[in-house]
Amino acid sequence: MAKTRDSEKDALVRKDARVPSAEADIAAFLEKAKTMEAGAETGGRLIFALDATMSRQPTWDQACQIQAEMFQEADKVGGLRIKLVYFRGLGECRASRWFESGEALAGAMSRIACQGGRTQIRKVFAAALAAAAKEKIAALVYVGDCMEEDVDLLCDRAGQLGLLGVPMFLFQEGRDPVAEQAFREMARLTKGAYCPFDAGSARQLAELLKAVAVFASGGRPALQALEKQGGKGARLLLEQMHSGKR
Repeated sequence: MAKTRDSEKDALVRKDARVPSAEADIAAFLEKAKTMEAGAETGGRLIFALDATMSRQPTWDQACQIQAEMFQEADKVGGLRIKLVYFRGLGECRASRWFESGEALAGAMSRIACQGGRTQIRKVFAAALAAAAKEKIAALVYVGDCMEEDVDLLCDRAGQLGLLGVPMFLFQEGRDPVAEQAFREMARLTKGAYCPFDAGSARQLAELLKAVAVFASGGRPALQALEKQGGKGARLLLEQMHSGKR
């Protein structure tokens, strides 16, 4: 089934009182983050996976800017290594080398043009599993807006990542209910976290991703240092880590 943005369906979703608001989901994301620890000997390795199908074109430039900010913050700690994985078009899915500078990754992303096609999240997981089999990975960040695959197959592969100690931070653009259900389950299976975003919360998304990057490269001490420098995302994460029962 091709991607659609059925206005009537979206209206029903927004009206459904059982569907949490974006603010509530962000709070839940932060609450989940307090239980997470950066894996040992990960070398700051973070897989940054993106849906590059046509529906993502309007926010692709935003994704490029966010990854640059992630590198800038992580470099202050001790560095970040990012493997870019993206899919688009008719069956195309590519995994890059490990980038150690924001400029190099930005250059690679600037050459990518979004193309129409179905989601290929299963291939993202295959690339992540292959990488995790060779060396420890701190986390997998995925940014997308829908899911058009066998959810049980995806959850099976997500579970395999969870067994390898790779938490998934899933960020959903918009509120497609099918994708939301799948992303939430994948986050649960990997002991990761899910959070939706839209144009109104894009800035907060950037701050949270910067905090995730710093956490991946330096753990809680690095987050604390970022918070002292005024990092909003770090402050929010630390507030949750310091509250409630562990």
